Amino acid sequence: MILVLGSTGTTGGEVARQLIAAGHRPRLLVRDPARAAEFQGSAEIVRGDLDDADSLRAAMAGIERVYMVSAGGDLPAQEGRVVDAAREAGVRHVVKLSVMGADDPQIEFSRWHAKSERHLMDSGLAWTMVRPGNFMTNSLAWADTIRTQGAFYQPTGEGRWAAIDPADIAAVAVRALTEDGHEGQAYAITGPESLSAAEYAQRLSAAIGKPVNFVDVPPEAARGAMLESGMPAGYVDALLDLLAAMKAGHMDGVANGVEQVTGRPARTFDDWARRNAAAFQ
Repeated sequence: MILVLGSTGTTGGEVARQLIAAGHRPRLLVRDPARAAEFQGSAEIVRGDLDDADSLRAAMAGIERVYMVSAGGDLPAQEGRVVDAAREAGVRHVVKLSVMGADDPQIEFSRWHAKSERHLMDSGLAWTMVRPGNFMTNSLAWADTIRTQGAFYQPTGEGRWAAIDPADIAAVAVRALTEDGHEGQAYAITGPESLSAAEYAQRLSAAIGKPVNFVDVPPEAARGAMLESGMPAGYVDALLDLLAAMKAGHMDGVANGVEQVTGRPARTFDDWARRNAAAFQ
């Protein structure tokens, strides 16, 4: 049996849907079962929390493979508890959602994941690391100002990155969860094109049928907006660290892990934008 964490979130939800579509009945660990209503009847839903070791141990009973995902500064501690519970329960294989660069961490996000990866690698469990670049769905953070002002604002200048569709992240994870041969592998995965923010704006403009502009802003202006939105200060610092790396060109480049694992090319941002155009209109 497969346990999926984060099934009410971006990648965990996609993993759960794709497992169910392939004929599996996964177990989903959620804090609020009401938020997992779409999976009622097609998955086993259990209540739990990554900060509650007892709930993790209970959720691991009878589990062979785990999709592990967490976020924020508590990620190493939370995923450490998941790995420890999995080891105690005799789980065979953990597939971890990580990030590109975790093998040579230069920014805060990758340092969080590198620490978690090391704990998993040292656990004695079979493991697979899925290391995506920036999610295409992160552009939904631009939706409000695109709808109201025809623009989005972030401090990335001419920096380029190859955003990936979360459905492709899930496709790689599902292969690792359901096939042998992925143990001990770390897959770097991105979309097929590395684009600047201005080019993402052009692609969104074509998808929604109205002009979209990108406005480069100073990091401190972005910090103020993030804090005002309610983001925790530590997460804001980590996000600005990432945006600075993007601006400096450190996130430029394309990785072919999606095709390597699934046998098909990664989906394009144009395709994602057309499917999600209503969010920006």
